[in-house]
Amino acid sequence: MPILNALASVAVKDMARAVPWYASLFGRPPDARPMPEVAEWKFEHGGWLQVYLGPERAGSGSVTLAVSSIDEQLAALANCGVAAGSRATGPLVKTLMISDPDGNHIAFAEAIDPKMAR
Repeated sequence: MPILNALASVAVKDMARAVPWYASLFGRPPDARPMPEVAEWKFEHGGWLQVYLGPERAGSGSVTLAVSSIDEQLAALANCGVAAGSRATGPLVKTLMISDPDGNHIAFAEAIDPKMAR
């Protein structure tokens, strides 16, 4: 059976704090709240990010989000008051790192080679 899509997840300590933070980061509320301890955002080209209540795992997660422009993402982060972390550029991708309030790592990645962005 082929895999049709992927769902990334990040554990947080406090949903009342995490949901508004991620909603600000993405510029919109969650697309789904299948249960009180879960919030989900769906992305334009497929995939979902699930934020869930998991205090014992909070802060140890990592997710990479594909963006069309690191510079635009940097501006969007500044608009919602999120401090940008380190930036890096390699031969195939540009990245920008941030952390959520629990310390989970979020990487934004811009493909330099358009074949990587499919």
